[in-house]
Amino acid sequence: MKTKKQYLLKQLTLGVGILMLALTGCTSIPAESPENLVGTSESGKASYYAMKYQFRTTASGERYNHFSSTAAHRTLPFGTKVRVTNIANNKSVVVKINDRGPFIDGRIIDLSRSAFSEIADLDLGIIEVTTEVVH
Repeated sequence: MKTKKQYLLKQLTLGVGILMLALTGCTSIPAESPENLVGTSESGKASYYAMKYQFRTTASGERYNHFSSTAAHRTLPFGTKVRVTNIANNKSVVVKINDRGPFIDGRIIDLSRSAFSEIADLDLGIIEVTTEVVH
C-alpha cells in the first residue's frame, strides 16, 4: 500500500511540475494596441539590446529574441505596436512592446537587434527616431 501511495505522489508531483513549466512559458500580452493610444508619438533616441540579453526573460514574461521585432518602452502597455522611424533615412519598422526600459536619459526606446538593423546600421548604436503607436 505504501508503494502505491508513493507512486501516486510521484505522479502527482511530476504532473504539477509539468503544468507549472507549461504555464510559465505562456504569456497574456494583448495582440493589439490600446485604442486610446493609437496615434501617440514621441521623438528621441533609440538603441538596441546587447547580445547578452538573448533568451533572458523580459518584464512581460516573454523571452527576448534578437530575431523578433520587439522593443522596450518605459510606459507603453505590453503588446502595444509602435512604428519606429529613423529620422536620418526615413526607414521604419513596427515593433511590439514586451519589456521595460531604456533606463538611460534621452533614450525613448530599446529595439531588438533585428528591428534596429532594419532601419539603421548596427555600428551606429544609437539613432534619432520618432515613434508612433499603431493598430
